[in-house]
Amino acid sequence: MLEEQFHSLTSPAQRAAYSRRDFVRTTVGTGFAAAVLPVVAQTEIKTDSVGLVVGEVTIPVGGFGMPAYRAAPQARAQAPVVLVVSEIFGVHEYIADVARRLAKAGYFAIAPELFVRQGDAQSYGEIGKLLSEVISKVPDRQVMGDLDACVAWAKAEGADVSRLGITGFCWGGRIVWLYCAHNPSVKAGVAWYGPLVGQPSELRPRNPLDIAGSLHAPVLGLYGGADSGIPPDSVQQMEKALAEGSAAAKASRIVVYPGAPHAFHADYRPSYRRDAAEDGGKRCLAWFESHGVR
Repeated sequence: MLEEQFHSLTSPAQRAAYSRRDFVRTTVGTGFAAAVLPVVAQTEIKTDSVGLVVGEVTIPVGGFGMPAYRAAPQARAQAPVVLVVSEIFGVHEYIADVARRLAKAGYFAIAPELFVRQGDAQSYGEIGKLLSEVISKVPDRQVMGDLDACVAWAKAEGADVSRLGITGFCWGGRIVWLYCAHNPSVKAGVAWYGPLVGQPSELRPRNPLDIAGSLHAPVLGLYGGADSGIPPDSVQQMEKALAEGSAAAKASRIVVYPGAPHAFHADYRPSYRRDAAEDGGKRCLAWFESHGVR
């Protein structure tokens, strides 16, 4: 499972209490994906942009211009870089806010629209169609190349790519594991409830469990103990593979939050669990700092 169905987590009465905000697609990092409306307004976190340079940028990937959301300190010369990889819903307001939180902590954060060649993930109102018509058609190789292009762009902007980290959520959590095996320049990764196993395919030939032993950078995996889509046995398999792998694999850690569901960090959804999200956020920053991304 890549993402839990929003409406399966709520009753009609609960949904009636949520914000009825319309989905308006104006630029990267604004609005919310249609498939996750309405948002849970009472828990949604807002991070301001005071002291930051924020907004949409275009990153060249060969002859293609990939949109991305960038958030960085105003005095951003030589700031360490963190790539932010979205859920299946693309770079909407929640992901942009995560980038601003990282920028407030001193990072040059880049959240690329990795699905844009296949379609507009934010415009889909049904998760099933989004998965079948867009997400399933995104090749891992394309994603790795797009992330490499983000790093090259950040370097050209004056950021310090020798201090490179990556974090991601659900679909993006899986990508964190893969990218830490792909790019030897990455110093550390933080994967939030990224799937660890799956059926290999031409576009997705390997899963995190397959590459666990060959990581170039240590990964902190943050998982929910009540995540119905990522069973405990897959987490245990991953821990075993990490213990038998490279030095970076052995340095990796997995934290499981008992009782937390999938998407426990997503503060705009009913799956949000404040204690787990806040603890995970602190662990994320500490992980980057302790592994040279600071």
